[in-house]
Amino acid sequence: MAYDADLANRVRELFAEFCARDDVAVTGSSITEKAMFGGLGFMVNGHMTVAVSREGGILGRCAVDDTEAILKKAHTGPMVMRGKEMRGWFRVDAEGLATKRQLRTWMQRCTSYTSGLDPK
Repeated sequence: MAYDADLANRVRELFAEFCARDDVAVTGSSITEKAMFGGLGFMVNGHMTVAVSREGGILGRCAVDDTEAILKKAHTGPMVMRGKEMRGWFRVDAEGLATKRQLRTWMQRCTSYTSGLDPK
């Protein structure tokens, strides 16, 4: 199964919107895309920030200490790689991304975290 191209376009549009605004942490950052694991990853300054998953929805990056609180929210789940839950990462199902507002909220959370990391 390939990633959702419409969701990828929505993510691109929001990153473009973030770059145009002064009040979002991504302003002045380098944003790149990379195909990986059947999905499409979006990097801020070389750090994976969000990915449109081949399984639907997105994968998001957060502070390790925020993982448990995020996983209590509706439509979220752990990111699992090789049978192991990855702290500092989470999934949001497509149902939790139906509106622009929902997607923007998740992207702002992820972008705020990764834009604070030293560039790679």
